[in-house]
Amino acid sequence: MEKLSVVIISFNEEKNIGRCIDSVKEIADEIILLDSHSTDLTVAISESKGAVVIKETFKGYIQQKNRAVELASHNFVLSLDADEALDPVLRDSITRAKQQFRNPAYQMNRLSNYCGKFIRHGSWYPDAKVRLFDRRSARWGGTNPHDKIVLDEGIHVERLEGNILHYSYNTISEHVAQNNKFSSLAAESLFEKGKKTNLFKVFINPLWAFLQSYAIRAGFLDGLFGLVIAIQIAHLTFLKHLKLYLLWQSGK
Repeated sequence: MEKLSVVIISFNEEKNIGRCIDSVKEIADEIILLDSHSTDLTVAISESKGAVVIKETFKGYIQQKNRAVELASHNFVLSLDADEALDPVLRDSITRAKQQFRNPAYQMNRLSNYCGKFIRHGSWYPDAKVRLFDRRSARWGGTNPHDKIVLDEGIHVERLEGNILHYSYNTISEHVAQNNKFSSLAAESLFEKGKKTNLFKVFINPLWAFLQSYAIRAGFLDGLFGLVIAIQIAHLTFLKHLKLYLLWQSGK
């Protein structure tokens, strides 16, 4: 059986980190937690469950996740956020894959829990992610805060059964606050890359985002929360484009 490192980034995740670590104990040959100087019990809980904790200043989601991968002892890495966990089906799939990793990258779905309910439609599911990979052929990229795994050209990706369970928001207020934070990070990252927007996109893109999540991808099947999520996706899109537009207008 081949060796597997599980790497996690964290900041003040005492409510989630125990569940995350417990879900990977059976398959991990080591668990690395890269913590951004948490002030709660995140570090104590992680150490009590056998994780190796390293503390470093947060430099951005992409940078932090790449750093966590660098700290791993083994080439095959499973990368998770602290508010995620493996369901039993995915854990069994990874156990079988570990017998002999036949491919350098593995993809699985992510199933989000929103205010206590798992969301199975709309833009949030199936939310396919490459999270298990050979670090010699993959790295974190994208645009902060929307990171993604970037693979070398020609890499074959195998799909695994099961879900990463994502415990996203406990309240709508948390979601609204995160929209404000993430839209600022996204606008600043796009601005630094020279990406532009316009007033047409400021108004039309949020509408399209809502229709895609709620109607085209059947978010309405998730009831009230399906509607709330579609509105929040549109809200995030609106704020991102508006903030990017204002950055260019101000010349900052």
